[in-house]
Amino acid sequence: MFAGMFLLTGCDLDINENPNYPSSSDITPDLMFPAVINSVADCVGDQMFNYAGFFAQYFEQSPTANQYNDLAELKIDEGSDLFDRCYINLYSGALADIQDIMSRNINPSDAFVCTVMRAQAFQLVVDNLDYAPYTEALQASANSMPAWDEGKVVYEGVLDELDKAEAALGNDAITLTDPLLNKSLNQWKGYANALRLRMYMRLIDGGVNAGEYTNKAKALVAANNFFAGNVAWDVYTNASGQFSPWYGAYYRLGTINHCAAYPIVSYMLATDDPRIGVYLNKASKSDDYVGQMPGCKTLTGDWLGISSAYNTDYVSTLNYNAVPDAPIYLFTQSELQFLIAEVQYRFNNNAAAAKAAYEAAVEADFASRGVDGASAFLASNRVNFDAQADKLKLIYMQKWTAFFMRNHMEAWSEVRRTDVPALTNQKPADIFKDALIYNPGDMIEPGVNNIVGGGLAKRVPYPSRARTLNRNTPEVKYLSDKVFWDVK
Repeated sequence: MFAGMFLLTGCDLDINENPNYPSSSDITPDLMFPAVINSVADCVGDQMFNYAGFFAQYFEQSPTANQYNDLAELKIDEGSDLFDRCYINLYSGALADIQDIMSRNINPSDAFVCTVMRAQAFQLVVDNLDYAPYTEALQASANSMPAWDEGKVVYEGVLDELDKAEAALGNDAITLTDPLLNKSLNQWKGYANALRLRMYMRLIDGGVNAGEYTNKAKALVAANNFFAGNVAWDVYTNASGQFSPWYGAYYRLGTINHCAAYPIVSYMLATDDPRIGVYLNKASKSDDYVGQMPGCKTLTGDWLGISSAYNTDYVSTLNYNAVPDAPIYLFTQSELQFLIAEVQYRFNNNAAAAKAAYEAAVEADFASRGVDGASAFLASNRVNFDAQADKLKLIYMQKWTAFFMRNHMEAWSEVRRTDVPALTNQKPADIFKDALIYNPGDMIEPGVNNIVGGGLAKRVPYPSRARTLNRNTPEVKYLSDKVFWDVK
């Protein structure tokens, strides 16, 4: 499989110098490009999928295991190395490969698709860390301690790179091996436009040239030159050694570490969402879907009066059998349509167009999961566009639902950008006693919360490798420190 054949990154600790990186002329750009995609996809579909699943309050640590207690209780600092493997995969993997490919004699179309993946990689770094090595990065021994640039500088920089790379396009065909979009330049242009739209919305809400980027977002939506289907790294099978990364990591552990979090379960039940049964199992004690309160694994047994007997019979575990060969979704059609709906409603004041895009987003997500009943679901009172006074909140809530078991990194980013679902002021113990005081779907501060001052995770700490090897790494940041576009 491509995921195994083309993973060319080394295991060195310095992102600027990779002694294990193949430099032979036999390693041609067309063979290297799948490694670029794989390195980015592996981050999105494994490490980020896992920790952002907790931060977006889809996942909780199951009662009978302990692997992810720190994620559930937000006990994370630089020593946790939460982002270290992603940092290596993105810099020593994807970005180093792109740098190598673009140093060769390649045509403008090949340079453009590399630039798209470069923009995607840097977007992920910024959305996790805020600052990132960018203008001085990837210079190897010429600069082994690159400066870290502000997130907004990185965002605007890669957007400018995208514009220039697209302006340079001619009639050349893509020659790189491309298992992602099958060498379709139109699809790659559509993917680039979707990435632009995603980043424009964050720049707008971050207060960076908001008027300019609002106009650009409106122009993108008006032109409607986006990708068809999903942008998905679909190279996995239901066979040992070929599983999707997140499932493979779970499978190797051999334990049931994940159970459903209360917010996603409560919202899907409140909206009678038929998608709930695809990825969640009913709790055997109640024969119903039950989410665990965030950060409350050690407390729930006491609340139930069965402290020593609290186990997975009381909560919905994940249906892992649904994901062994699941693609990694870099950009879903559903996310794209939700972004279009937001632009139409917020900036164009066009409720009819927003409704059409909103419904297309929900329908696309139902279809991607093989679930029937999208039309009936959209007609129901809780999610019917016309029936909701706060239509923008509805768009955001259904986007959060559609990201579940699709792209948890983007879910966490959108929760931070929009503050939807909102953070309830109710305590987990009080909600447990009386669910009527809680608005289904709202974020819940963990019952055991290691963030000083409380709240939710707003970023991840800088990688310890960067701290050790690069004296220009910024001062220590904590989970409570926001990235540049999270200003609400």
